[in-house]
Amino acid sequence: MIIELIYTLFCISIILLIRFYRVKHQFTTSVAFSNKHYIVVNKQPDLKINSNQKYEPTLQTYLRQTFPNLANKNLYHEFYFPHRLDFATSGLLCIPKTKEACKAVSSAFSGRTTRKYYLALVRGWLSKDLVDINIPIGEDGREPHIQKMCAQQEALYCRNSRVAQTIITILEEGVFNNFPTTKILCRPISGRRHQIRVHCSSIGHTIVGDYTYSNRKDVTPARMYLHSLRLHLPNKMGDIDVATKDPFVEIKDWRVFRIIKSIDLAYSNLDDYIKASSSA
Repeated sequence: MIIELIYTLFCISIILLIRFYRVKHQFTTSVAFSNKHYIVVNKQPDLKINSNQKYEPTLQTYLRQTFPNLANKNLYHEFYFPHRLDFATSGLLCIPKTKEACKAVSSAFSGRTTRKYYLALVRGWLSKDLVDINIPIGEDGREPHIQKMCAQQEALYCRNSRVAQTIITILEEGVFNNFPTTKILCRPISGRRHQIRVHCSSIGHTIVGDYTYSNRKDVTPARMYLHSLRLHLPNKMGDIDVATKDPFVEIKDWRVFRIIKSIDLAYSNLDDYIKASSSA
C-alpha cells in the first residue's frame, strides 16, 4: 500500500513537471483588469495560487513582483484570495486590494450573486445542447492524500457531500488528437472544489488533460483544458465584469468540425435558463 502510494505521488510529480516545462513559455500570467479596489489576473495553467515555500513560483510570488506595494506582511500569504482556481486551471481570478474590498467581493460569492463562466474541452460529443448537472460533490475517501473529490452517486466512498450544480452548453464539436471532443461553456451555480471537473467526469465527458479524473490515463495533452473565461462580480465597491479571449482557438491538436453557437449566444442561453429555472 505504501509503495503504491509513493509510486502514485511520483507519477503525479512527473506529469506536472512535464506540463510545466511545456507551457511555461506559451502562457504567462497577466493583469486583465485593475482599479483602485481590485486586480483581476489572467492566471496561466499549472500555477499554484500560493505556497508555504516563499520563493516557489506561484500567483502570490507573481503578485509580489508585480505589485510589491500591495503585499501585506500581516496576511499569511500577503494578498487577499477570496476565491481560487485549481492549479491546472487557467483564467480570471479577482484579487482585492484592501480588507474592505475583500469583504465586499466575498459577500458576493457567499450570496451567489456572482456569475462565473468557464471554457472547457471535454472528451466525446455531448448528446444534448444544454445539460443541467445537479449532483452533490464530496470527498473521495479512497484518495484523501490528493484531495480528490467525487460525485455523490459514487456513494460507497463519497464523504461529506454538498449540493453542487453546473450548467453546460455546447459551443463547438471537433476532435483533439483525432478523438471526438466538444468545446463547452460552463456556468457553475455553486463553488465546490473541482466542481466542473467532477461534474464533467460524472456524465462521461472528462476534461481533456485532466489527469486526476481520467483515472490517471489522460497524460499526453500539454495541459488540462479548463479556463475561467469571464467573471462578473457585482459588489458595493463597483461591479466588475471582465472576460478574456478564448485561449483554445489556436491549438494544433484541436480541430473544429462544427460550430454550434458563439460565446455571446452561449452566455445568453445559460443566463436565460438559470433565470427561468429560479423563477419556476
